[in-house]
Amino acid sequence: MLYPTTSQTVGPYLHIGLSGLNCADLTAGQPDLAVASVVIEGRVIDGQGNPVPDGMIEIWQADARGVYRHPDDPRHGEPTTSTPGFTGFGRVPTEADGSFRFTTIKPGNVPAPDGTLQAPHLVVSLFMRGLLKHLSTRLYFPDEAQANEQDWVLRQTPAARRGTLVAQASDDGVLRWNVVLQGAGETVFFDV
Repeated sequence: MLYPTTSQTVGPYLHIGLSGLNCADLTAGQPDLAVASVVIEGRVIDGQGNPVPDGMIEIWQADARGVYRHPDDPRHGEPTTSTPGFTGFGRVPTEADGSFRFTTIKPGNVPAPDGTLQAPHLVVSLFMRGLLKHLSTRLYFPDEAQANEQDWVLRQTPAARRGTLVAQASDDGVLRWNVVLQGAGETVFFDV
């Protein structure tokens, strides 16, 4: 007879064995992307407003044409639609002040389950001590107001909470987006 293994949190050592896969700049070594890079900065903040210094953020996104580098995307690998060399995957640890930073490109629109197009977005996963399962959310772009308004996922999110999923443009061109784990301004998280 088999017995289930006891559930464990990620623990304080989640970075061991994973740091070799860190990638903060998804545009590095990709001179042929033919689109402007986008810098995203933010912080992970716990329910008391304290920074989370030992978390890990992963992003997964389509390329500028809306194609994921994954075999489940039927357009993946077609030279006329995919962006060679762009993986769409990034991972960074949070710093002592809970901060993180990615350099990437704005993704294109991807199909939604209802047949419409989703607004450009990043799929974001957060790993940290105390979690049995990672948290999943999305980051949307502030200059896509019309697409955001029609996005399949955002339309299902309470209007008062949609702003937690949209980055804010700053004067220096950097997009700012914080992940708030609990309390006022809590980020919307999704069951996956």
